[in-house]
Amino acid sequence: MVELGSGNAMGADLSRHGVSDNLVSRAEAARSVVVVFATTPLAGLACAGGSLLGRLTRQLILLPVRDVHVVTRGDDSFRGLDDVAGLDGAGEFRHTVAASDGLAEDLRIVARVARSSTSAVAVLSGDVVAHTEALATLLEHPSRSTGAIIGNGEAGPLRPPVRTEWSKVVSAGNSFHQVEWANGTFRGVLQVGEAHLGSLADVADELARLAQSRQLGRAGDTEVADLLLAGLVRAGVPVRAAAIGPLHCERVAGQIAADTAVQRLAEVDEQAARLDAAIKTGDGFFATYCVSSWSRRLVRPAARMSLTPNAVTGISIGLAAIAAVWFSEGDRLAQIIGALALYLSFVLDCVDGQLARYTRTFSPLGNWLDAISDRVKENVVYAGLAVGYAAAPEGPRDIWALAVAVMILQTIRHLVDFSYSGSVADAAKAADPAEQEYSLADPWDTVQRTRPATTGAASVLALSRRLDSGAAYWLKKIIVLPIGERMALIAVTAALFDARVTFLALLTWGGGALLYTLAGRIARSFA
Repeated sequence: MVELGSGNAMGADLSRHGVSDNLVSRAEAARSVVVVFATTPLAGLACAGGSLLGRLTRQLILLPVRDVHVVTRGDDSFRGLDDVAGLDGAGEFRHTVAASDGLAEDLRIVARVARSSTSAVAVLSGDVVAHTEALATLLEHPSRSTGAIIGNGEAGPLRPPVRTEWSKVVSAGNSFHQVEWANGTFRGVLQVGEAHLGSLADVADELARLAQSRQLGRAGDTEVADLLLAGLVRAGVPVRAAAIGPLHCERVAGQIAADTAVQRLAEVDEQAARLDAAIKTGDGFFATYCVSSWSRRLVRPAARMSLTPNAVTGISIGLAAIAAVWFSEGDRLAQIIGALALYLSFVLDCVDGQLARYTRTFSPLGNWLDAISDRVKENVVYAGLAVGYAAAPEGPRDIWALAVAVMILQTIRHLVDFSYSGSVADAAKAADPAEQEYSLADPWDTVQRTRPATTGAASVLALSRRLDSGAAYWLKKIIVLPIGERMALIAVTAALFDARVTFLALLTWGGGALLYTLAGRIARSFA
């Protein structure tokens, strides 16, 4: 590789593109290594006074990227390299240029980078036109995990088809590898986490061998990332589908398409899209319509106040404690105030996750604290309700038995959920990708990753999938009594009735939810 010299035009160039100095100076953190393939004239298409490659490189400076390796066909007159040369030396950012003579060598370069890297490796096409925020959904994710930017729309030459399930890419295609039942398209940006760099190197070498022996059909120079994604998925590497929502990330086929793509970027408010993406999808009915519909208004103010997600979680716990104190008073006004405090506590319980996703400040401590705080808040509230009800002259003494029964039931439900998730994770680890048989020379993805389901289990799961829309979808969400519905049930019954009604409602609904969950887990265990 031939390293380009550094330039002094960095500050002026970034200012011209609206980049502030504080964004360039990034805190010390794990940074990705990026391989950009500018192996066709498309990367040199004109864009905002420069080229697509130059625009993409300026965007990468704003992201946690350490090194950028630009791969070309060795043409010194390639116009895009002039834009990149002046950006070298920007903070921690460095770049090199490597000449390659074809697809096989392109793939071998990826293999060499993967084997020498100590951080995540991203592979991009030089003809990508994207919002910086779209690139950040993958490259700035704190986990630095393996993932690919996936969008909607019909598949095409620069939009290879993929199939995703549960936010994972389970099948990926290109001009050679085929996909059945595609439901998304790959947008030319792939990142491989540090844990999977060995698999990336092996897959890249295998694909290089096949390309050298012309066993990849019509696969060409523009499909390096497409081929690698298909190879990683077939090798059993878990690939996160990084959805970009209303943001744009496109590969372009000519100057007109490039101009159109750049114009489309201005039609989307990136910060509004980032906030929308911070709102959790697939949440319960109450959380979706009675909390997240307005709690998003608190996220930006919290970020401006430099509140951390953990701080918001702490405030949420404090409000739950306040609710428990009011519940312990036992009179009607206190019950109503306690119900309002509990509702606000749950609102902040949603905001802490929204803030974490908005600011991309996830941490193992935050995940643990968020999970354990829900259990603490519930039990504190149960105790407050029981104290308030028992203090009343007419309050029966069996209220504590009901409170303890509710606590035990919720504990059992959580054990069922966590133990099932743990068993699924253990099964995934036990299935060693190295032991799976897959062939990148086969155009069809024929790897059987799960054993056939029994007839009864298959019927149950098929029915469940058919009900994943409309009112039936929300009914399935509500019936399992998620945290939002539980908090709403506690608040409403405590405000309108008393603790005894609250506990009986929780036992009845929670018991039914436990049976429903167990039935589903058993059916899935045979799938």
